[in-house]
Amino acid sequence: MVSPIDASLAWLGRGLARFLAQRVQTHGVAPETPRDLLLAALRPGDVLLVEGHSRISTAIKYLTQSTWSHATLYVGGYLQAAHGNSAHCFVEADIVDGVRSVGPEEYAGHHTRICRPVGLGDDARRAVCAYVIERIGAHYDLRNVVDLARYLLPTPPVPTRLRRRMLAFGSGDPTRAICSTLIAQAFHSIRYPILPLAIRRDRATPDCPDCFDEVLHIRHHSLFAPRDFDVSPYFRIIKPTLDQGFDHRSVQWSDDCFAAQEEAPTNRSTR
Repeated sequence: MVSPIDASLAWLGRGLARFLAQRVQTHGVAPETPRDLLLAALRPGDVLLVEGHSRISTAIKYLTQSTWSHATLYVGGYLQAAHGNSAHCFVEADIVDGVRSVGPEEYAGHHTRICRPVGLGDDARRAVCAYVIERIGAHYDLRNVVDLARYLLPTPPVPTRLRRRMLAFGSGDPTRAICSTLIAQAFHSIRYPILPLAIRRDRATPDCPDCFDEVLHIRHHSLFAPRDFDVSPYFRIIKPTLDQGFDHRSVQWSDDCFAAQEEAPTNRSTR
């Protein structure tokens, strides 16, 4: 039986989640990718990073010093095979609804980036997608929401070295999820690296005293943020505009912008 205190905290957490999920006026760093180009470039197992426009997005971007505040996994037709929903092709952990499937319209108007794991075969991609699909319906870790909310208030600056660990204050309950940690767990399930810790281990062999092996250690999934897929050396950045073929000679420029450049004053002082 749920205690009155736990029930009150759950009610407060849901209310706070709805507040943080509300959209605020922000200016993105780049325009959105046209939907048809985005879908044509995606493959199952790709991670789609999103520059969100909500209050909680502001907190995550501040903590991680990154453009990206949300991560979702493209599962393509695997979702239709599992749930029969042909309109949805992404699985994400939403602050209000928990782990859910959504369609591409969910990210309309948002700047996005495709991060593709390198060298995965069809079986590995299927396993990654199955991992997140099986967790649809799980709850979002609302304990993490409380910690993120604190950074929307006027507080003293947090040292950069501590910001990542501020994202690891969740409950640790495996039935709960945060967007980037859910995807990190999916890749860890097939032993695919994201940002592992590299430790040198001496071989200690007589014939090669200076030789060493580099052993990778997996970071705990609660420490991952959306930006980690962007900076990971094991994920390739896919840009749909270039992926579909780009010719700068086909771009239609406005003559006004070039005329303005030609009329700009040139007598600037130099030092």
